[in-house]
Amino acid sequence: MSLVSVGDSFTEGVGDPYPATVPGAVPGAGVDAAETVVFRGWADRLAEHLADHLGEIRYANLAVRGKLMRQIVTDQVPAALEMAPDLVTLCAGGNDLLRPAGDPERMAKVLDRTVARLRAQGSQVVLFTGVNVSTGYMRGTIGLFARYYMNVRAIADKYDCFLVDQWSMGVLTDSRAWDDDRLHMSPEGHRRLALRVAEVLGVPTAERWDAPWPETAPVSWTQARREDLTWVRESLGPWIGRRLTGRSSGDTVTAKRPELTPLTKDRS
Repeated sequence: MSLVSVGDSFTEGVGDPYPATVPGAVPGAGVDAAETVVFRGWADRLAEHLADHLGEIRYANLAVRGKLMRQIVTDQVPAALEMAPDLVTLCAGGNDLLRPAGDPERMAKVLDRTVARLRAQGSQVVLFTGVNVSTGYMRGTIGLFARYYMNVRAIADKYDCFLVDQWSMGVLTDSRAWDDDRLHMSPEGHRRLALRVAEVLGVPTAERWDAPWPETAPVSWTQARREDLTWVRESLGPWIGRRLTGRSSGDTVTAKRPELTPLTKDRS
């Protein structure tokens, strides 16, 4: 079978770097010359589950961090259509909704047309709702996200798509599922999500995505505030700076796996 994943940092796998020892994870692939991190993420992990189950698949990942829905639809979806894959994973809109002009209904119309094109050519499509994170800096935007996700559900029903409902995945609301930047998933978050997508697709795995988190000692108020200040300095501040200057974290990034290439059970 063939799998193509399109989207933004969520699908590129930001927050889940490959170990340098992993075959094929060539430093610099899919990034600019100054960058050395290659991200794995739930989509690569899903492809590995599929390869383990089927023996071999062909896989492409066109996702690039920071991309808006119109960029994904304009730049990535036509390439995916040309590949005519059996399965497409599509998640877009998060970056739009983090901007003042984000319009859930307008975005849903674009998503509807995009899914219609993919389904018309015969590809199965996997869609996603987001995680129900209604605390911290996300508290003021969760209503917009919820409206969009209701539309995503309706589109999945309309076109008979697979739907991965992260909203109901309580394990992903644990802080350990998130990277230090509080915007992208951690390696463990990506691992659990890949297991959930595999479950939705009916692909057997040896692990459970909903396994309880280990008990940990509570974080003191002082430590929590110290972590907040670090986050503001290292993550929130740079993010706001990019918004004010019209820059994106993906301006110099290219797709890490731009063509359908074989992925086998032994990872060759």
